[in-house]
Amino acid sequence: MRIKWFSFVRIAGLLSVLTYHFFKNAYPGGFIGVDIFFTFSGFLITALMIDEFFGKGKFKLIAFYRRRFYRIVPPLVLSVLVVVPLTYLVSPDYITGLGRQIAAAIGFTTNYFEIATGGSYESKFIPHLFVHTWSLAVEMHFYLIWGLLIAIVTGIIRRLNINLKTKNHLFRWSIGIISLGLAIGSSILMARNSAGLSDFSRVYFSSLTHSFPFFVGATLASLTGIKYVTAPFDWLLKKSNAWLVTIALLLTFFDLGMLGLQLQFTNRTTYTGGILEASVLAALAIFLTRCLHNATPNVNEPKWATFIADISYSMYLYHWPLFVIFSKLMSVPEAALLTVIVGVPFSALSYYVIEPLIAGKHPRVLKNVKLSRVTVPLTIVTVGLIAVATYTSVKAPNLTSLEQNLWVGGLKQSVDQMTTTKDVILASAKPKQVFAASSGKIPKGASIIGDSVTLGTRDYLGKNVKDSTIDAKGERTMDLAYKVMIAQQKNGVLRQNVVISIGTNALDGTDKQLLKLIHDLAPGHRLILVTPYDQRAEPDWNSSKLADFERTLPKKYSFITIADWQKMAAKHPDVFKGTDGVHFAGRHEGDVIFAQVVNDGLKRASKTPLKSDA
Repeated sequence: MRIKWFSFVRIAGLLSVLTYHFFKNAYPGGFIGVDIFFTFSGFLITALMIDEFFGKGKFKLIAFYRRRFYRIVPPLVLSVLVVVPLTYLVSPDYITGLGRQIAAAIGFTTNYFEIATGGSYESKFIPHLFVHTWSLAVEMHFYLIWGLLIAIVTGIIRRLNINLKTKNHLFRWSIGIISLGLAIGSSILMARNSAGLSDFSRVYFSSLTHSFPFFVGATLASLTGIKYVTAPFDWLLKKSNAWLVTIALLLTFFDLGMLGLQLQFTNRTTYTGGILEASVLAALAIFLTRCLHNATPNVNEPKWATFIADISYSMYLYHWPLFVIFSKLMSVPEAALLTVIVGVPFSALSYYVIEPLIAGKHPRVLKNVKLSRVTVPLTIVTVGLIAVATYTSVKAPNLTSLEQNLWVGGLKQSVDQMTTTKDVILASAKPKQVFAASSGKIPKGASIIGDSVTLGTRDYLGKNVKDSTIDAKGERTMDLAYKVMIAQQKNGVLRQNVVISIGTNALDGTDKQLLKLIHDLAPGHRLILVTPYDQRAEPDWNSSKLADFERTLPKKYSFITIADWQKMAAKHPDVFKGTDGVHFAGRHEGDVIFAQVVNDGLKRASKTPLKSDA
């Protein structure tokens, strides 16, 4: 039984996700499209389970798993095979760890693979081509666990010595109570586990914390249904007015759209209620479309809507890797358009031809065509694609060029820190030795404290900034930079000019942390602030706001100088071509420009006074 208008719920989810990935700055909360899909899946699967039990008096677990396999796995494998050859159009960085990515995607463990490897849904460095399959992992985990739970409940109820009507009522209410309890538990777990996090990817990816949208949908299914509906809902269906339901449905979609504009991935409120609100609104949309189905018996769903809904799953699979590849070759709008142009026909081929063939059915679109005419060329192409995917996975690098650069920089830094530590220990052990740490004299030169941008150019920077020491680390925030500065200050190794290159990882309150750093910097030092640069950043991003705040400080503090990396980097966009827009991946021209900014800042700082005791 196909319900008219359900297609629009799927379309809302797909449009939300596509808009978010294509134009993230314009629609920052579009990731709720995944939760619309989750809620719809939870409703549909559970409603079909109820229909199966009511119609046959049992639930076949293996048959359920088989249907899920044929619906999910073939399109996924096909999308991987189609995408891999296209990676040769871009940098080898984009196939880093490709074999592991593919294994995680097909093994439905991408969510935990990303947690384990420090991945982020709002990608850092080079984005994983199949990071979006985290949602398939969560969905598959739901199917496995929920199917098993329903099978257990079914087995218990079937053994009870009660009439069929009572068994049906008990089955429905058991599902409702269990799904409501799991929805509440999972949402509370997400809210609680999000406390104190600066990167929310671990609670976003986890099946435990992000499964509640499925159970919101399942709870709705127990209260309504598809074929076998509850008595109260049946009464409501008979009373439904098409115009009123349509208006309510449009308002619900509008609320979902507005929520997508308001939510931020980096905001904790998203995890303490935002995603739950999206799931409840999605459930309301499902409820209203189910009502609209009965209220419009003489109106057919538009064929274009049915088509988009049919290919929505496959389109979700194709859109992200295609967009990642195309966006490195052309502008974002052009890449978005080409992604749709390429993705739609492949998605249609998958749904209308490949999936039926794998399931042992004759595709309806090929009813007048001999299957051998289709299966033979498809088999040959598939074998070829498998060969390309295998070769590419074997040859794929284990680290991106940026990660290699950061790794080498980190090793060299560790050696330097060991040397510095040894000097401090020797100085304290030999009081007569003239050394800054024991004499109290501030060393000349520059102490550079930075994040991954600084770490990436550390080798060049150390050779081209006179009398400098460098302490840099990936994902370093201002509060962590403060701790490094204070530790160096206490050990007497903090040099006269202190360069702080922090900010691309700026969190809320970074300006207050910077003021604390300024206050606790000892007299006798100058402070040079390197403004952060992120090619993707809008004016309201924390990194942009920090740069603006830093520029106001020299007027208040005479010992502060600005080294404006943000403005200089913006003049050299080619340095960031094919990167994440923050790091220049060890490119020599980037090293030169960054070192120039630091040296210019130090030169201007030399003409300013040191911090005084006043």
